[in-house]
Amino acid sequence: MLPLIVALATTPSPVVTPDESIVTPGPLGFAAIAFIAVAVFLLVFDMLRRIRRGRYREEVNAELDAEERAIAAQRAAEDAGRTDDDSDPAAPRR
Repeated sequence: MLPLIVALATTPSPVVTPDESIVTPGPLGFAAIAFIAVAVFLLVFDMLRRIRRGRYREEVNAELDAEERAIAAQRAAEDAGRTDDDSDPAAPRR
């Protein structure tokens, strides 16, 4: 029981904390943060480039689909304008 009382009665030694104005991350900490910043910048740049490329592809696909629909509509109109006499393959085309 006596050792327990002695252990509880002793005062803890003071905790030595370094001066906050002296402690800095140093060159290694700066290099780590700079590396992370450059990596994030490159990732964002690549992501924006990929998104832009996807948008351009979507626009081009929409234009191609519109052209195909216009050609199909034109062919359908030409086919509807022909009579049975005009469908003779030996007849000369105008």
